Amino acid sequence: METMQPAILVVDDEPQVRKVVRSVLEADGYVVTEAADGPAALLLLNSMNGPRGPHLVVLDVMMPGIDGVEVCRQLDHTRSKVVMLTAKDDAETRAAAEEAGADRYLTKPFSAVELLDAVRELLADDA
Repeated sequence: METMQPAILVVDDEPQVRKVVRSVLEADGYVVTEAADGPAALLLLNSMNGPRGPHLVVLDVMMPGIDGVEVCRQLDHTRSKVVMLTAKDDAETRAAAEEAGADRYLTKPFSAVELLDAVRELLADDA
């Protein structure tokens, strides 16, 4: 029986950040999909129903359209864990992300090790 690799959705309005996060996660064996902003992320999430849906979402906070905290608020947290990955490092934003259901809050610049540790830990909880 084939094991399904965990699917991760990376949402960030900076193409270079998406590229770096994707390469770090794919090198660790994850299947990665990208969205450039909140509205695109919500459309993708709505189309990724059932077992195909992302096991984890990596979300930026500051994005045009719908910010990452609002996307987090609208997620089905029974299906997807959330790692906020943002340059905003203030108590108000952290509290808002936590209230919206974020499982981890990492700040940019980030290390690949820090990101992978958070992803592995959150996905291990589902195993």
